[in-house]
Amino acid sequence: MMSETDKKKLIAEIEKTLDEIRPHLQVDGGDIAVVDITDDMVVQVKLLGNCINCSMSSMTMKAGVEQAIKAQFPKVQHVEAVNLIPG
Repeated sequence: MMSETDKKKLIAEIEKTLDEIRPHLQVDGGDIAVVDITDDMVVQVKLLGNCINCSMSSMTMKAGVEQAIKAQFPKVQHVEAVNLIPG
């Protein structure tokens, strides 16, 4: 189990990784924020702005967000949007 301090550090590091793809989301009026990391290394994110209703959100999650995070943090098992309805 991860300590709160370690979790906060990891979230901050993941946010830095997301800063690399954030401009691509913001161009279309969207954004993303890390909400939590579970004990089994699932990163929970919240899509913001236009990303919430975008038809490409699930592709953005898999091809962009999850790929970027897993490339930097191989221990991450999965990335899920807590406010995205699976489709």
